[in-house]
Amino acid sequence: MIEQVKKYLLNLQVDICEEFGKLDSISNFDTDIWKRDDGRGSGITRVISDGSLFEKGGVNYSIISGDKMPKSATALRPDLEGRNFTALGLSLVLHPDNPYIPTTHANLRFFIAEEVGKDPIWWFGGGFDLTPYYGFDEDAIHWHQTAKNACLPFGDNTYRNYKKWCDDYFYLSHRDEQRGIGGLFFDDLNEGSFEKCFEFLQSVGNHFIKAYLPIVEKRMNFPFTPKEKEFQLFRRGRYVEFNLIQDRGTLFGLQSGGRTESILMSLPPTVKWTYKYKIESKSAEDKLTNYFLKPKDWI
Repeated sequence: MIEQVKKYLLNLQVDICEEFGKLDSISNFDTDIWKRDDGRGSGITRVISDGSLFEKGGVNYSIISGDKMPKSATALRPDLEGRNFTALGLSLVLHPDNPYIPTTHANLRFFIAEEVGKDPIWWFGGGFDLTPYYGFDEDAIHWHQTAKNACLPFGDNTYRNYKKWCDDYFYLSHRDEQRGIGGLFFDDLNEGSFEKCFEFLQSVGNHFIKAYLPIVEKRMNFPFTPKEKEFQLFRRGRYVEFNLIQDRGTLFGLQSGGRTESILMSLPPTVKWTYKYKIESKSAEDKLTNYFLKPKDWI
């Protein structure tokens, strides 16, 4: 199981970095191959920064193992208590410089927890989501239609269920606000055979470039003003808040002794928290929060 998933994730990492790296005329993805000192983890972190297109982006593959599941995993799954585990995954975040290009996040992961004398417990998780600063209906429709296409071979309700899960998960409860316009989110996927679940993971992964690349290409040459850049930095603050306060993946990585440098690569390079930030009524900035960030059926 582990070797099949590993091979797929490493190939996908290469594809994503090649597709988006060639759009940036200044920078490219640097490769950092690392191993944990205790021998219980390794990975390949690929990071792009200070480019013409991306202020910062990271596509990180990692595999870690341990003798005890972190609290972030066992809180919802007490049956995992006392088992050793192996976790591997690919996670990415791309922070464009241009405020008209949305930030995106994707994650694909596989866990297996074992205990002597008992059957192993395994599952898949992941998804992808979009965080615009200036919204466009056609971009949101394209994003969600591609997400639905990824789900179509796996049941009529798959997209609807995982779209709702994404809306519910990427929600800042302390702000009563969505992080973005959603996409797909799934976890604890182990119904049926390993092969069928793995096929779904691959379908989600294979549709990520199809979902994000056309939006980047359409918006990358849009002119923008200092005011629009300022709004992007303000909204990035929400992104940081979610990742550090609520994201289970960040907590799992830190609690399991993961590589902090790779875990926190998801944070944007520049961000602002402005006290009582003023948003003009009926402006494009106002439309983001009062229209685009309200969960809705885009297709």
